[in-house]
Amino acid sequence: MSTDSRIPAGGVDEPTARQHDDGGRRGGWAVRSAEPPEGVESVTLETAKARSGRSSRNGADHGAWFLVLPALIPILILSVGPLLYGTALAFTDSQSGRTTPTQWIGLLNFQDLLHDTLFWDSFRIGLLWAVGVTVPQFLLALGLALLLNQNLRFRWLARALAIIPWAMPEVVVGIMWRLVYNPDAGILNETIRDLGLGGGGDWLTGLATALPAVILVGIWAGMPQTTVALLAGLQNTPHELHEAAALDGAGAWRRFRTVTWPAIKPVALAITALNFIWNFNSFALVYVLTNGGPGGRTRLPMLFAYEQAFRYGQFGYAAAMGCVMVAVISVMLAFYLVGRLKGGDDQ
Repeated sequence: MSTDSRIPAGGVDEPTARQHDDGGRRGGWAVRSAEPPEGVESVTLETAKARSGRSSRNGADHGAWFLVLPALIPILILSVGPLLYGTALAFTDSQSGRTTPTQWIGLLNFQDLLHDTLFWDSFRIGLLWAVGVTVPQFLLALGLALLLNQNLRFRWLARALAIIPWAMPEVVVGIMWRLVYNPDAGILNETIRDLGLGGGGDWLTGLATALPAVILVGIWAGMPQTTVALLAGLQNTPHELHEAAALDGAGAWRRFRTVTWPAIKPVALAITALNFIWNFNSFALVYVLTNGGPGGRTRLPMLFAYEQAFRYGQFGYAAAMGCVMVAVISVMLAFYLVGRLKGGDDQ
């Protein structure tokens, strides 16, 4: 009799199949299902994909860190390291020429700063300097950028000449302007005498003229950087928007207010914030021009901290001044970043 004749017409019933399965196991083989249970295959594929994604992300992260390391190591050594060391130094009585070991004194340096009128005077002068340079610098740079963005003859030459002050070191700029302001043979006083407007003045040594004279030099020296940034923003503005506004009858001011300014506003805010921070931390230009004089009228916070550290040897006290200035700049940056984030959310 054949094997098929022993199978009922309705198929293999459950007891027979169970017995057949058990017999197969006893005989050294097992009956396995040809297809996995429902849902097992999809779970297996998702798990494999997840593992593959994690491994690829981990590999990408390791590769990114490997590429960033050449730029990160100098920053850690030259910026973060000295910053941490200076912060620790602010809590000590470190001085030059001492034979006794440096001791930890806590917040004593910061308590002395609160009652130091010379430091707060330098802080006030630093704010006046930063605002007095940054605001006119931005307005003049904006006008120059708008002019250089026009289709004028020899525009390339004007653009090249506009960035010359930017290419000059601050020390060279300071020496050049000291010659311009020279009371005896300076070109400024010579021009005033030739025009019959008087005998000129001692611009860098006068109590009333020293700070305005230094601010004028700061505007001239930093204007090219702002001009280049604003000019780049203007060139990225679609020309079709200006043409459409002109066809609608918009004048020059209305086109600037509705088309140009919204396009360059992110660049303007960024370069203004950076200029303010840079000007507030300025040192070399004012040091060469006046060295903080006359009578401390141009003594910026950086100059005052420099004097305390390298003229009087109060390293711990000067480091405390540096910590205060870093804190002020950090607060300014925080306000700027919060404003940018809110502006991005509104858009």
